[in-house]
Amino acid sequence: MAGLAPAPFCGMILADFGASVIRVDRTKVAMALDRQARGKRSMALNLKTPQGVEILKKLCVQSDVVLEPYRKGVMEKLGLGPEKLLKENPRLIYARLTGYGQSGPYATAAGHDINYLALSGLLSRLGRHGDKPYAPLNLVADFAGGGLSCALGIVLALLERT
Repeated sequence: MAGLAPAPFCGMILADFGASVIRVDRTKVAMALDRQARGKRSMALNLKTPQGVEILKKLCVQSDVVLEPYRKGVMEKLGLGPEKLLKENPRLIYARLTGYGQSGPYATAAGHDINYLALSGLLSRLGRHGDKPYAPLNLVADFAGGGLSCALGIVLALLERT
């Protein structure tokens, strides 16, 4: 599923190491140059239509992994949550790359790299002593903490499954 930085980065890492990755984009959105599309195929589906949902379900039956970047409940509302897809494909690895996870007070909130750094306390450690912290590029939480950790989790789940 297309998403912001961590999910495309995760898919790019998997593709770099030989995985066949299909990015599912939304329809009717302006397509910008995606620097993290390397090694991926893509298709556009309107998941707000029954036809789009059905196509994605069929794709998931044939897939090893689904990488889902949305907030809690989005995929369930579409009928594409793990409970439904795992009934169709019990070997499917359903990876959720959400900002704050599926439970807790922030589960339905949108999150971004700077939020995670601030909440964790790491932001206060970035910068010079006595100065305000420097906000880094989204390399720390989004890419390393999110995308890279998710790619490792997927690879380990595939290893465990074999």
